Amino acid sequence: MQIERLSPIVATLKPSNHPYLSGPWTPQHEEVNAVDLEVIEGAIPADIDGVYIRNTENQIHTPRGRHHPFDGDGMLHQISFRNGKADYRNRFVRSRCFQAEQQAGESLWGGMMDGPEVSKRPGFGAHGGIKDSASTDVVVHAGKALATFYQCGEAYQLDPTSLEDQGVAPWAPLDGVSAHARVDERTGELLFFNYSKHAPYMYYGVVGPDGRRTHYTPVPLPGARLPHDMIFSENYTILNDFPLFWDEKALKAGYHAVRYRPDMPSRFAVIPRYGEAKDIRWFEAAPTYVLHFLNAYEEGDEIVMDGYFQEKPMPDPLGDLPEIYAEHAHMMAFVDENSFRPKLHRWRFNLVDGTTKEERLDDRLVEFGTINQQYAGQPYRYAYSTTTKPGWFLFNGFIKHDLKTGESWTVTLPDGRYASEAPFAPRIGATDEDDGYLVSFIIDENAGRSECILIDCKRFEDGPVCRIALPHKISSGTHACWADRRFLTAEADAADAA
Repeated sequence: MQIERLSPIVATLKPSNHPYLSGPWTPQHEEVNAVDLEVIEGAIPADIDGVYIRNTENQIHTPRGRHHPFDGDGMLHQISFRNGKADYRNRFVRSRCFQAEQQAGESLWGGMMDGPEVSKRPGFGAHGGIKDSASTDVVVHAGKALATFYQCGEAYQLDPTSLEDQGVAPWAPLDGVSAHARVDERTGELLFFNYSKHAPYMYYGVVGPDGRRTHYTPVPLPGARLPHDMIFSENYTILNDFPLFWDEKALKAGYHAVRYRPDMPSRFAVIPRYGEAKDIRWFEAAPTYVLHFLNAYEEGDEIVMDGYFQEKPMPDPLGDLPEIYAEHAHMMAFVDENSFRPKLHRWRFNLVDGTTKEERLDDRLVEFGTINQQYAGQPYRYAYSTTTKPGWFLFNGFIKHDLKTGESWTVTLPDGRYASEAPFAPRIGATDEDDGYLVSFIIDENAGRSECILIDCKRFEDGPVCRIALPHKISSGTHACWADRRFLTAEADAADAA
């Protein structure tokens, strides 16, 4: 392995025993390029060609207030596979907030658990006061890697191959882009939404394969809401209005506190891909909150939608915690799947009579699901979910679901090894939906290092077919994506064609 270390950033954070600034959540401040990575075990398959990119949370400066795990600055970690070899690089997302704090040499904003009085730069950032760290999700669209933020940030572009900073996406509207935008590989379009504290409270848009915004329309809501994800079928986009959203009185005072209202239904907005507000059809369903959806497709008169139904959207504070964790008891419950109890769920929206049917697909606590993205918006059979360590936001295993037969297969990591969200990488020339690999970064607390693993989805319970050493230990985070080489740049496409 050959490693090139870049010039260090300005950082003031000291070692901490905070539960989300230590252990597998210890921030990584080093940026490197590494080529010809060492294989610890097995062999790198020669039948995948593309990049795996993960967004992580890395607090750089001493927090001004209470630290939430989603407050850290976004850092993209990328591993590139080609011809049975792998290279790695990582870069901070150079958001405007990142640059302002680098210049100041200190934190300028409070975190998600703080009020506006904690921030030095109120009115600048996501939702008018929360720091936009671009640290939540990452997708690849129109030859750009797009880093997005939990509460509607500006959406930052990077070159997916070099991770070179390319600034704010030129198509991003003033109200920003939500945590989750969705890419339709069949059409090359990116679908997105945003939400705000002013009427109409939500907008939905489409960006074409050329990177230009082609559609943008209001989705009127009754008030300020807190949607997180969306999904699409071949002809429709499904947005949501859940009964978990801001406390109105707290919001007026500048505090972002959420409340659950179980007497209200969940509502889903079904809109044609290029529809307007007048075309929206609302469907009601059982009250819940959904962080992430898997897929949706059309079947006769129905739209079938799969996602993770929370049985307890307002969890109780975690108990029996060490003293250092006590003040974080409620925050930790909101990021602990065992507390809010998400389960794989299916909704059916009948476009003829306007009714909704629901069914549970799996009774285990799972979340952060992925599919073969070639089947996004289409009928599909296989889904892949993560399991988590009780009491923590740490992935400790994967489940492959066969949604046709109800069968499933599990990979559980040894204690002290924690995974990343694991997208599906199709094998070159694959004809079956599950012919490919799950790709994930692993944080090994036992060995004090990180690695990348690939799991052959045809032989799921055999575990990793290879383990690849990374040049440094990475911090934990939220989302990741896979992009085949053909989706990266025009230059790469031309090289592949040649």
